[in-house]
Amino acid sequence: MKAILALEDGTIFHGNSFGASGERSGEVVFNTSMAGYQEILTDPSYKGQIVAMTYPLIGNYGINREDVEAKKIFLSGFVVKEYSKLASNWRHEKSLGDYLKENNILGIEGIDTRALTLHIRQAGAMKAVLSTQDTDEKSLLQKARESSGLAGIDLVKEVTGAKKYIWSKAVKIAHTVVVLDCGVKYNILRELVERQCKVIVVPAHTSAKEILKLKPDGVLLSNGPGDPAAVKYAIETTRQLIGKVPIFGICLGQQILGLALGGSTYKLKFGHHGANHPVKDLATGKIAITVQNHGFCLDIKSLNKKEIEITHINLNDQTLEGIRHKKLPVFSVQFHPEASPGPHDAKYLFDEFMEMIKKSK
Repeated sequence: MKAILALEDGTIFHGNSFGASGERSGEVVFNTSMAGYQEILTDPSYKGQIVAMTYPLIGNYGINREDVEAKKIFLSGFVVKEYSKLASNWRHEKSLGDYLKENNILGIEGIDTRALTLHIRQAGAMKAVLSTQDTDEKSLLQKARESSGLAGIDLVKEVTGAKKYIWSKAVKIAHTVVVLDCGVKYNILRELVERQCKVIVVPAHTSAKEILKLKPDGVLLSNGPGDPAAVKYAIETTRQLIGKVPIFGICLGQQILGLALGGSTYKLKFGHHGANHPVKDLATGKIAITVQNHGFCLDIKSLNKKEIEITHINLNDQTLEGIRHKKLPVFSVQFHPEASPGPHDAKYLFDEFMEMIKKSK
């Protein structure tokens, strides 16, 4: 079946469909990871986006039930140069195409993903429509332009859990951590359990009062999709928690924390999506290769330098990657220390969170 990807600026790509049929709109972005497509597909932070993989061959090791990062796929569409119909791996359970069909997700292959990536880098991430139904380019272009995009849209409410739950208890419990679920990846929860935490996951709209009733030793603000400024309820909750409990923010969690501290955010030209972004820890001078997935960023200039310390910087574009409060037990990073997929260079940050909790106790 033929498929068309139409960008709002009039750029059109023709390819072949794999996965579900139909039509979806979303912001088209590129991901530079060489592997880990299953974890990328199930990352809730991709809600509202069509993801193009820069690595040319995708699907060659199939899909398994263990490597998912959420209960389902949240992204709008998947774009690859070549879909491998042959999957070979000892953990392989089903093909990527079948997995997309089961989850009603559109995929397109056979397009020039290099040309698409270069175009996004030059023109910026933009709204798009992926369709196997409509073959009229003018019609698709109009649909792309009329789609909602990400700016000003609260997508967290569409990915957060409906109710509170305990993820899984460590054999020996040292700390209780409440995770504000803005679209949390499962490996964040696994990393906390490995560090002897009882992990309680609560919906993003949970109030500070309700969280404090759970008597947490620490609170983790999770990753998630969309414009952080639109998630006003989570910002207010965080503002009320600051100074009352140790806080660690990851990705969207950093942006929410920064906004709660009086900062502002802005939209990046094409975002950071991939598993190979170099970040410098300003305290140690060490460089970590990090996993990233975000389209918005905290503005360094908007932060109160008397209270907030800049801890990490992106070496590709000098954007803000980490902050820490100078007096209170509060810190965050823009990248994903839990990886999945990607390098484990930044996992030490979970240990720093544990140390912060111990000192607070």
